[in-house]
Amino acid sequence: MATQLSQAKSPTELVISWEALPKDFQLEDEPVENTGQPLLAGALRESLEISGFIQPQMLIASNFGLCATINEQFIAKAPDWVYVPSVNEVVANCKSYTPNLEGDIPAIAIEFLSDTEGGEYSVKRTYPPGKWFFYEQILQIPIYVIFEPYGGLLEYYQLENKRYELKQPDENGRHWIDIMSLFLGTWQGTKEGRTGYWLRWWDRDGNLLPWAVEQIEQERQRTEQEHQRAEQERQQKQRLIAYLQSQGIDPNNLPSF
Repeated sequence: MATQLSQAKSPTELVISWEALPKDFQLEDEPVENTGQPLLAGALRESLEISGFIQPQMLIASNFGLCATINEQFIAKAPDWVYVPSVNEVVANCKSYTPNLEGDIPAIAIEFLSDTEGGEYSVKRTYPPGKWFFYEQILQIPIYVIFEPYGGLLEYYQLENKRYELKQPDENGRHWIDIMSLFLGTWQGTKEGRTGYWLRWWDRDGNLLPWAVEQIEQERQRTEQEHQRAEQERQQKQRLIAYLQSQGIDPNNLPSF
């Protein structure tokens, strides 16, 4: 199946189609910049999974090839993290996804800023096109986020009139994502041995969606608080019994009122 967006053959215009990748097409395995990037991507998914946000029809992946055919040439770009609200079929161990052919256009693409080439900002439109150009002009992903994990800089772009526009956060430094009914923002702390800035989710009431270790700690604290409350009630009861006995009253034979 091919959805032709333009029939023009001039160098300034593109013919875009959505076709299944040939079986012999080799997706480029883009190298991970450092060991922190998989942690950042995994943490974004983890809190969504724990909160019950993820549904069977959704596709949430990292370093996952997004594909299109431009002027009869296959293109695949792998964002560091991507969210697709609904796909036709979730295939285990699949390494690529073709929007429109296999389901929705991705709603969010996130890149963790690299230390080297800065390809996250590339608007190069000639073959192979840059990431920014591919997400903005070809896939037209509504939200594009670029995150610099060392300094904590979060750039949140929204597609308006077919161009990405930089958006400012709210008073809490977060961005409301309507399609997810969640806020996205930065958080500083430690997880899995990495101390620094992270991307985190908050619900509409401003509650931070926890990671597994945080949820376990919350449960431990709740159990400890319940134990302390029960112990306080027991001690209070013991003091009351001792007082009644000091007044010559049998606590087990109190008069009825």
